[in-house]
Amino acid sequence: MRKIYTISRNASKLIVFECRTLNHMKKIGINSFLLSSGFTTADLPMIEQFKSWGADMIELAIFEPEKVDVRALIQSLEKAGMEDCPVCGAFSPDRDLRGTEEEQQNSLTYVSQLIDLASEIGTKVVAGPLYSSVGRCGQHTESEKQQQSDLVARNLSTLCAKAEKAGITLAMEPLNRFETDFMNTIDQATTMINKVGSPALKIHIDTFHMNIEEGNPAEAVRMAGSLVGHVHASGSHRGTPGTGHVDWLGIFGALKAIDYSGDIVIETFTTDNKTIARAASIWFQRFDSPEQLVRDGLRFVRDAWQKA
Repeated sequence: MRKIYTISRNASKLIVFECRTLNHMKKIGINSFLLSSGFTTADLPMIEQFKSWGADMIELAIFEPEKVDVRALIQSLEKAGMEDCPVCGAFSPDRDLRGTEEEQQNSLTYVSQLIDLASEIGTKVVAGPLYSSVGRCGQHTESEKQQQSDLVARNLSTLCAKAEKAGITLAMEPLNRFETDFMNTIDQATTMINKVGSPALKIHIDTFHMNIEEGNPAEAVRMAGSLVGHVHASGSHRGTPGTGHVDWLGIFGALKAIDYSGDIVIETFTTDNKTIARAASIWFQRFDSPEQLVRDGLRFVRDAWQKA
């Protein structure tokens, strides 16, 4: 936040007669999962498509970094005026920082590639559920939970060391209980950050998951404070933001209160995207079309941010 003073000059002295607080409008964007199961060079036209629908930027959900022509991506982003677009990871069963040695190494290699890609395109954020494969759910003893926590912390420390050198923030996303058994709440994410002890590690909040897991999402955001590093604005039913029951004004008010300075990204999925639809349990679509969701969602989020 920044205080703006309106002043008037009267003879030799200045008179301050108004003081108000402004929060600059954030960049509001769309996650590429809306139209693609994993952003590749073939998806470059999506950048201009999202721009034509009103997006300030695109969040690049990249499943296979080797399928992205980085030079062509940079050129497309620059042409669209969408520099500094965040990168989002996708964690399949073979990528798991608490899994087998092979799964751990796969995830370490993958996130390292995302850090390199983010650095090349000039962005500062790599986000997503970095700690585990999505969909891994089960019961564990307290001893097993501690072992997994120690393992994830050790692997995140390795990734954070690389991220710190590159000037990249790793924003890890708590997911709801049906998508992971490891990290469901902002408080759990805060505990992991304190355990790792790296300034590169932050929290990626998602209003969809918070709507399920947080008793008071706005208060959770306030408690996290400066640890919030990235935001997904997702409907409570994965539909167009504003059509569900997320406490938008409360959450956005909390983000303003902690002086959040990052982007806000709308994330949802179509039923046409079969791979992602199954992974996210999207059995029927909650909006008319991708264009309708983007245009209406952006309009709502911008308006709610201004009102908060």
